[in-house]
Amino acid sequence: MTAFVFAVIILLSLYFAFRSRHGHDVSNIEEYLVAGRSFSGLLLFFLAVGEIYSIGTLIGLPGGIYAKGVSYGYWFLGYILLAYPVGYFIGPLIWRAGKRYAAMTVPDIFKGHYSHRALELIVTISALIFLIPWGQLQFAGLEVALSALGFHLSPTVAVFLAGCIAFLYIAVSGVRAPAIVSILKDTFMVLAIVIAGVAVMLAVHGVPKVFSQAAAHGVSTTIAKPQDIVFTLTTILFQALGFYVTPLTAPFLFTARSERTVKRTQRIMPLYMLMYPFLIIASYYAFLIAPHLEQANTAFIVTSVSLLPPWLLGVVAAGAALSGILVLATISLAIGGMVSRNLVRNIPQTSQRKWTQIAIVVYLIVSMALTLGAPTLMLTLINTAYYGFTQLFPGFIAVFFSRKVTPTGVAAGLLTGEVAVLVLYLSQANFYGVNSGLIALVLNFIVMYAVSAIFASKVSLRAPVAHAASVDRSAL
Repeated sequence: MTAFVFAVIILLSLYFAFRSRHGHDVSNIEEYLVAGRSFSGLLLFFLAVGEIYSIGTLIGLPGGIYAKGVSYGYWFLGYILLAYPVGYFIGPLIWRAGKRYAAMTVPDIFKGHYSHRALELIVTISALIFLIPWGQLQFAGLEVALSALGFHLSPTVAVFLAGCIAFLYIAVSGVRAPAIVSILKDTFMVLAIVIAGVAVMLAVHGVPKVFSQAAAHGVSTTIAKPQDIVFTLTTILFQALGFYVTPLTAPFLFTARSERTVKRTQRIMPLYMLMYPFLIIASYYAFLIAPHLEQANTAFIVTSVSLLPPWLLGVVAAGAALSGILVLATISLAIGGMVSRNLVRNIPQTSQRKWTQIAIVVYLIVSMALTLGAPTLMLTLINTAYYGFTQLFPGFIAVFFSRKVTPTGVAAGLLTGEVAVLVLYLSQANFYGVNSGLIALVLNFIVMYAVSAIFASKVSLRAPVAHAASVDRSAL
């Protein structure tokens, strides 16, 4: 029954993906990458949360709490909650910059604003370096989830099927398919989490008993060390600043039909967090029934298997699989767009869709090969991915607000921040618990403004995006 429910939901997702292209000219690159900037608030909401609440929600958060304690949970919830108000203010500006410069990728914004090829290349290569390993992370998460749920597929078969489905999603209609399928995915993922949480509460007769029994098993429910508190708080701040400027998230905002659509969607995004209490309850229950898990990432799955009937396990499996596959699809689309529009020069718009798909196929094949043949090869880059993404934040701030920052300054700041964060991370330097990414971000800002002051008289700069009044009055 588990396999049957799982297969039905996956097939239903493919049906929705193929239906999503109806009435749309997906041969047009703008339609293919950003849906012609036509998404309503509802579609933008599901597309965005489809990436935010990925397989890391079902696998990473419970596994992190199980392995590292309550500080992991505080960080995970804290940075997302803080990111939403940040996104409320900068999200509409990202959309406005995208509209002004006809941007479909993050490097397009810097290309349009500064007309500087070297900066465009630096942003593109930086984005690709830190984004490429995330595909391997999705494949690995899918393997863990499906194996723990009793799907006895060989790693080769599981990875191959996931890669094929991800390609089918985006091959037929570009970004529209992930947006539509996200509605299905989120419905089943939230349903699975809430049901698992309720099942735990019924099993132990109340929420307080979950935590009291976990504490009795020696599980910490507080952060004791001052340095851990400092690290958690500075990490929350650092990642909240970078949340909306990643090369994966920012293009989602380009799909909206207006600035107001982006802002209104941001108001309701935190409501999605209501599922997290149920997920945390299920995570702590794993301590009670399996105190010595070999793989911490299976904590939620172990809880689900112990409490849910087979047909509901099919829902959990489908939610986990769709979460990983959808993020894999959007990662592939972002990478393909940057290759065809920013890395390789002078590809005509009429040919960009074809080149985007070629890049996607190559990327998926390489990610599958790395997952199967060298599963730990990209571990360091995966761990430092957010460190790298967030170093784009000063450049965005310059595009939005500054008349004095030059493209040379943005490039110098970005390179300084990325080199600094990698050195600090690899050397395991400790500055009283402060997140090394935040230290590198401060250096990024300083270098960006210092270098700009030197070269300001040698370039002609455009008006900041935020200083141009929005004339968009389109309906939501």
